[in-house]
Amino acid sequence: MKPSSTSTNGFYSFLTQSLDDLESSFSSSKGFMSLQFLQRVVSLLRSTHSHLTSLVQDLHLPVGEMWLDEYMDESSRLWESCHVLKLGISRMEGYCSAFADLVALLEHGDSNPQFVRQVKRVISVCRREAMGVEEENRVLVETTIEALTIRLDEKVPNESKLNGFNGFRGVLFAMRKVSSFLLLILLWGMVSWCSASSSRMTTMEGSLFFGYGFMVSMGRLQQRVMEEMGGMEGGFGVLMHEFRMARKAMDELKVEKEGVGGCDKVEILKGWLELLSSGTEGIIGQLDDIFDEIVEGRKKLLDICSHR
Repeated sequence: MKPSSTSTNGFYSFLTQSLDDLESSFSSSKGFMSLQFLQRVVSLLRSTHSHLTSLVQDLHLPVGEMWLDEYMDESSRLWESCHVLKLGISRMEGYCSAFADLVALLEHGDSNPQFVRQVKRVISVCRREAMGVEEENRVLVETTIEALTIRLDEKVPNESKLNGFNGFRGVLFAMRKVSSFLLLILLWGMVSWCSASSSRMTTMEGSLFFGYGFMVSMGRLQQRVMEEMGGMEGGFGVLMHEFRMARKAMDELKVEKEGVGGCDKVEILKGWLELLSSGTEGIIGQLDDIFDEIVEGRKKLLDICSHR
């Protein structure tokens, strides 16, 4: 399909390059669904929306037409999805707090029986917090996923519809396709994944529509993600690498009557805590930025329609 303008052409090229860059970062990430990779996914989600709102000014769209309603619907879906993401990852704060208590105790403790009992109590608190995150997030996804309509098997509209409003409908469809893919990755990484939900990441139809490669780039990254998912153990849970490794490191602590074995384990725990705390805090900040930009984008487009 021919682009309706150099502006829409640039948008599709931006998506292709950004997805290729994301795949490269996926390959270089230390651990599947690492916070570093997830932060890049949030960043692309944010920049995709901001590119679309900037593009509108170049398309000279008619005032008072349906394109604005269609954008408002899509930006509302993005807002609601990011709200679910923020609810899910914010629950990690309680786990990080309990984990920090454990690290502090191990750094300043000794080997008397009272200390050992304290360590066991704090470990129990950490495990309860982790289980709480897993269960509450699982319920959150189950109760919201249908309303968010995050699927990749949406049928590609016909060419005349995609060309509507000087190509705006085409780029909006592209944004919806890419954002659905990114939101699924973020939901599974930061909130909850279950094996049954993998069906939402089905083979994507129309890989060459628009005559551009962004669907091919997205399909390639999708395949990489699904290959990693195939080796996951367990039926559901948060896939975030740092969260899983922090829990594993805690489980490997040897708490015995004479004390806690393995001083090196304390440093490992401390390292995972720092990565988990700073990473989740950074993503929460990124999501807040998306909320601000959606508000600004909606206002900008309303101003365009009002000739202000």
